[in-house]
Amino acid sequence: MEKKVRQRQAQFELREWTLGQILDHTVSRFPDNEALVYADRDFRQTWREFGEIVDRFAKGLMALGVKKGEKVAVWATNVPYWVALQFATAKIGAILITVNTNYREHELRYLLTHSECENLFLIDSVRDHDYLETLYRIAPELRVQARQSFVCKSLPHLKRVCFLGMEKHRGMYSVPEILSLSVMVDDDEYKARQDSLHPWDVINMQYTSGTTGFPRGVMLTHVGVGLNGYWIGRHQNFGPNDRVCLPVPLFHCFGCVLGVSACVNHGATMVILESFNPLKVLAAVDSERCTALYGVPTMFLAELEHKLFHRFDMSTLRTGIMAGSVCPEPLMRRVIGDMNMKEITICYGLTEGSPVMTQSDIHDTLEQRCETVGCAMPGIEVRVADPETCEELPRGQVGEILCRGYNVMKGYYNMPEDTAKAISPEGWLHSGDLGVMDEEGYLRITGRIKDMIIRGGENVYPREIEEYLMGMPGVLDVQVVALPSFKYGEEVAAFIIPRPGVEIQPEDVRDFCRGKIAWFKVPKYVAMISGFPLTASGKIQKYLLREQAAELWPEAMQPKL
Repeated sequence: MEKKVRQRQAQFELREWTLGQILDHTVSRFPDNEALVYADRDFRQTWREFGEIVDRFAKGLMALGVKKGEKVAVWATNVPYWVALQFATAKIGAILITVNTNYREHELRYLLTHSECENLFLIDSVRDHDYLETLYRIAPELRVQARQSFVCKSLPHLKRVCFLGMEKHRGMYSVPEILSLSVMVDDDEYKARQDSLHPWDVINMQYTSGTTGFPRGVMLTHVGVGLNGYWIGRHQNFGPNDRVCLPVPLFHCFGCVLGVSACVNHGATMVILESFNPLKVLAAVDSERCTALYGVPTMFLAELEHKLFHRFDMSTLRTGIMAGSVCPEPLMRRVIGDMNMKEITICYGLTEGSPVMTQSDIHDTLEQRCETVGCAMPGIEVRVADPETCEELPRGQVGEILCRGYNVMKGYYNMPEDTAKAISPEGWLHSGDLGVMDEEGYLRITGRIKDMIIRGGENVYPREIEEYLMGMPGVLDVQVVALPSFKYGEEVAAFIIPRPGVEIQPEDVRDFCRGKIAWFKVPKYVAMISGFPLTASGKIQKYLLREQAAELWPEAMQPKL
């Protein structure tokens, strides 16, 4: 085994803790240090205060009747009680389902139905999307039924709806009401619930697009989320004096594992933004003296290019993570030079891997941190292999990236066939990505086997968009592919065959999508064609469509640096 990987694996100890135990350990070590900060509203909690809120929240949920193993979906931006809910559910053995804030009605309905979700937390709105009205359309019974006896015809598993804030809404419990209910559960009952938990229990479900069908619920464990977070923070040398600016969404692993779990493991302060705004990020880093900053490449680019960038002090920054999509080397070098993030790291993985399987660290060379995605995390085996046999290929040869270890998901919720395709009998998780590993164990990503589009850190499944567009009047057939993009890594491109005699303009397609599917799924690039390239057996050759897209829209790859 190469020296670097051998050193990392020698450090590994399988710590089988629940998320609640991890939090309690940090609270006991750093009770008076700041745990959670929202700089734009001066919301601050110490670790002791945060731990107390989590315990009250957890007891309140128990008083409501939330049982071990029940699902609790959260459809909200990074509001102050989001992280408390993450740990409150973990402490009582409930399974937190993180819902993409860009989801619209049909996507939310699918998730709640497929997951058999019993509980839902939500906020009022995001931009032009009224969450409350959307939910009232899906579950009109909320307006007329008593909340303690709520029954929804279209969502038979849903028992309770809660508002993740102070306000009261028809049919919903508010956070103050839930916290007040905590007095109904005594300490012995609460401790008995925690004692019944096992570190390998499923504690988190995230819906992610796959290679076949609609999004699938990825089941992650205490150990997967907790231990992955520990090593992510360890490779950035996190400690109680670090202050980590988190403008990334908490509903992604980037936020709730790379961010929250890493900070909680090491007692670092979480400086959270409710949503991404480059000016607010710069202001938070400056005012809170942040030592680390997270983001996808487009976020860092927006910060660097902001006209007021040079008015803010970035000198306290030293590390952080750039991940979520392809990280251009010129951008990495600008972040290191202009933002003082000389110890910035790169992470690679997928939701099914909790999510990180490789990471560079602060001791790697500049070239290794700019040109690779690091090497295998401690406790995780990573290989480049034949995708059919999972047999490891010689170093320097391109193959599929696989991983095996504590981080691999328990499976897809209620989808055993898909789970069997994703994880080999020997425990190897297929990434669907192509890569090459050098003699030292450093991994480079070279391409993708699956059709997945990754736009600015958001996974987009082409078939889902294709099936939606097939419902558009005048569309005979459609294929959606990834278009390489300098700004977002990839963009959504649609090739449409119109019905005979029908004229469709690209803007017609975008208008048909807006407000009906998540905005990042709306095709930015649309072309009308007479037919798709086919193999001799009649199979559509998507790779040729991808090549055609790159030729049609070369401006997508024009640097903005």
